[in-house]
Amino acid sequence: MPRIDLCSTAEVAPGNALKVETGELTLAVFNVDGEYYVTDDLCTHGPGSLSEGYIEDDVVECNFHNGQFNIKTGAVVAPPCMVPVKTYKTLVENGRVLIEVD
Repeated sequence: MPRIDLCSTAEVAPGNALKVETGELTLAVFNVDGEYYVTDDLCTHGPGSLSEGYIEDDVVECNFHNGQFNIKTGAVVAPPCMVPVKTYKTLVENGRVLIEVD
């Protein structure tokens, strides 16, 4: 399965997110208590950027309409969002955050 190198772990402090554009993907890389998760950056409800959202524990609140997603699963936590956000299988190797894509 192809892998894409996104960033170094040091670029994403705990409780924060980083927007990464690679190829046709625009992604949000999250650090939740030292574990890394990757979702699409674009909110499924509107033009909000999840990497610029408010993060509390494993939930991100979109900065556009305040909808919320679980960072680990992509599941909708609070409306107005209805559609889960896409998540990616995330790996950390040699201090780098990678995703597997199919």
